Amino acid sequence: MILQTEKRYYTPEEYLELEEKAEYKNEYRDGEIIPMTGGTTNHNKIALNFCRKFPLTVQGQDYEIYIGDVKLSIPRYRLYTYPDIIVIKGKPIYEGTGTTIITNPLLIVEVLSNSTKNYDKTDKFKYYRSIPGFQEYIMIDQYSFAVEQFAKQAEGQWIFKEYEGEDAVLVLDSIDFQITLRDIYERVNFELIEE
Repeated sequence: MILQTEKRYYTPEEYLELEEKAEYKNEYRDGEIIPMTGGTTNHNKIALNFCRKFPLTVQGQDYEIYIGDVKLSIPRYRLYTYPDIIVIKGKPIYEGTGTTIITNPLLIVEVLSNSTKNYDKTDKFKYYRSIPGFQEYIMIDQYSFAVEQFAKQAEGQWIFKEYEGEDAVLVLDSIDFQITLRDIYERVNFELIEE
């Protein structure tokens, strides 16, 4: 005999209340609470390397950069998620009265893992594209010198570029900033077996 369990759906308010007390991070997708996988040491190094090299002021414009623990709200898809890196131009716009959920990313960076890369490249990117003001999406492979970039040109029009090899230089489209893949992958050990 097979027992079927009924899937439980939560309101955004229930999710946010549970998330405040949770011991680990969870994503909220249209009523479902999805546990997030833990990051690896290489994943963490890559994200930190990008943040460490990113200037907070470029051509007199102020930017804020957040890593891993700040929730992003995507109302159109009833989604709350934790991008690896969020860059905001100017001041963050918060959802609600707290400072834990933002709504106005200019650029998002995801470090791809075997368990998340398909989602990051498809549905998650679709969700991100619904955010007004979102201009650029960077996906960094954690297993080799490889970066994919999508830059918004017009509504519904995104240009794709890819970078491979440690000498390649990622040039951002939405911000006057560039970084070598060598710098992104500094001290990353590709020989480690990490999921």
